[in-house]
Amino acid sequence: MTSWSPDLRERTGPLYRVIADALAEDRAAGRLAPGTRLPTHRELAERLGVTVGTVTRAYAEAEKRGLVRGEVGRGTYVRDAGVPAHMPSPVDAGDEASLVELGVNAPATPEGDPASHALRKSLEEMGRSPRLAELLAYQPAAGALAHREAGAAWAARFGLVARPEQVVVCAGGQHAMEVALAALTKPGDTLVTEALTYPGIKVLARRFQLRVQGLALDAGGIVPEALEAACRAGPVRLLYTQPTYHNPTGVVQGEERRRALAEVARRHGVLVLEDDSYGLLPAMRPPPLSTFLPEASYFIAGVSKLLTPGLRIGYLVAPARARGERLAEEVGLASLMTTPLMAEVLSRWVEDGTADALVVRLRSETAARRALACRVLGGEGGCWGDNAEALYHLWLALPEGWRSEEFVAQARRHGVSVSSADLFCTGPGPGPAAVRVCIGAPRTRARLVRGLSRLREVLDSGPEPRAAIV
Repeated sequence: MTSWSPDLRERTGPLYRVIADALAEDRAAGRLAPGTRLPTHRELAERLGVTVGTVTRAYAEAEKRGLVRGEVGRGTYVRDAGVPAHMPSPVDAGDEASLVELGVNAPATPEGDPASHALRKSLEEMGRSPRLAELLAYQPAAGALAHREAGAAWAARFGLVARPEQVVVCAGGQHAMEVALAALTKPGDTLVTEALTYPGIKVLARRFQLRVQGLALDAGGIVPEALEAACRAGPVRLLYTQPTYHNPTGVVQGEERRRALAEVARRHGVLVLEDDSYGLLPAMRPPPLSTFLPEASYFIAGVSKLLTPGLRIGYLVAPARARGERLAEEVGLASLMTTPLMAEVLSRWVEDGTADALVVRLRSETAARRALACRVLGGEGGCWGDNAEALYHLWLALPEGWRSEEFVAQARRHGVSVSSADLFCTGPGPGPAAVRVCIGAPRTRARLVRGLSRLREVLDSGPEPRAAIV
């Protein structure tokens, strides 16, 4: 936590706005790095000689302006300008002097950018197609039949058998999560997930006023006894999990663990939302958890992390009995439909094998980048993950003496962005001394090596002395 104490002299106006203005200036000047945890309301009130209520209003004003993000029980953190709460910073700029982006978990771009070439070819073919006019018309909220058939075929790549009527075409995985929560939960419901989880689900849980409870993790993923205990303590509505290449730790749940979690969920009537964003990256992987609880599992067949984020298409698969009507209704209420043009592109890629070829190229590029990361970082305290040869985020355990948020701030001062463990925590208190390092965002391997080398320098130099900001 920073010892930030702004100088309020010669400032006029309501005190809470003056504090928020000072925070904005210090962030813009680089005196408050993104990811920095601010003093508690009481601590800052005592330093400034104001009431706790004034600081509370100041932090609320700062959050309204997009300067900070607050998490109940954990504190208030400085945000990057103009960046969504669950994303650390913008796309890597690419020039030598700029910040190297290792915080955004984007898929690596193989040499020659095959996704761009595939898109150009598909758009040219679509331009000559007699069906083009159909793609400019309204479609069913769940998606055109041909696009839902492609979704079922894509889900089969993950090992999930589904019929087209179970599939809803969404505008990416994040949208699929939002659709599922809107359709399956109500305010006050309990959502359980890994104790460290994808930040986007936390943002959505706050929007839908859900109670989030983190479940203990071990080297095999969620501990089944933790799910059992949560269910016994009170009704649990939904389990959100990433059993394959968990974000951020990279863990792959084994088949036995998946069966055990499915049995606990079945016994207590818990719905499961399985996010398989990275499911096709491992060469060997267990069947989806959803196959062990087919009557109550909703499956997100990822695309953005496997092909390219810009398509903004994802497939949400409902249980056979539930079909997709309630999910489709939520899509229709929010946006009428998911854009048919991009859905058509992806359908063509699934049908003609382009999607599979892109995944193979991504695996190869990612393996090469992981080798570079191991060479530069030397496996420094890292939980690199079993069977993680194609995973493009690393969970880096920090040496003794480091705290996650301090490492993030110091790394940023050295020109590289990574994500603090605190970003992924579901419970109160600071997260473990670890950071997530993403090796896919830099456009080139040379750019990646530059960022990793800066991280290596930070690790070697150790924590900088803490100094007050006045």
